[in-house]
Amino acid sequence: MRAELDSLPISALQHFAFCPRQCALIHIERAWEENHLTAQGRVLHERAHDGSSESRRDLRIARSLPLQSVALGLHGVADIVEFHRQPDGSWQPFPVEYKRGRPKAEPIDEIQLCAQAICLEEMLHTTIPAGAIFYGASHRRHDVIFDDSLRADTHRVALATRAMIDAGRTPPPEFSPKCASCSLHALCQPQAATRGAAAHLARILAASD
Repeated sequence: MRAELDSLPISALQHFAFCPRQCALIHIERAWEENHLTAQGRVLHERAHDGSSESRRDLRIARSLPLQSVALGLHGVADIVEFHRQPDGSWQPFPVEYKRGRPKAEPIDEIQLCAQAICLEEMLHTTIPAGAIFYGASHRRHDVIFDDSLRADTHRVALATRAMIDAGRTPPPEFSPKCASCSLHALCQPQAATRGAAAHLARILAASD
């Protein structure tokens, strides 16, 4: 059980799953720089949040729904939560997250969505089996099943994110192809750090000859 002021934004889990250093720069050092990719993502989220809730015969749509999990110490806002009427008259929540690009090879976005579902489950005392991610590049939904494996990954990332932020230590940079799409690339400078470490190691090896 965590106090509300001690809770982490759900987005921190997505940042950590993408890159722990990026997460630390944003949530420990409070660094942020917008590039064209984050700007496109911001506009897409603003569009998702436009308008009031909708209600149809068997579907209700809530936008910008506040989320919280006391158990995991998380808070955030769901882009959209659809509520589908079930045969027994109950309403089944179905969270939908909006993303700018395309589905990723690793379950980075899925972890963020699963965290939203866990929050909704705790808030509404229900079970949510699935949700979806809408990708702006393809204009299509990617269905996500909240199975045991994804739930375990989400809990693991939540604990690891909490531990890193509580420790207040930013990991060193590690260059990889995904660095090119990071809005903090200029601040992080992973290539320069990698070259510097390689040069330092080369000097040590040369001195030992």
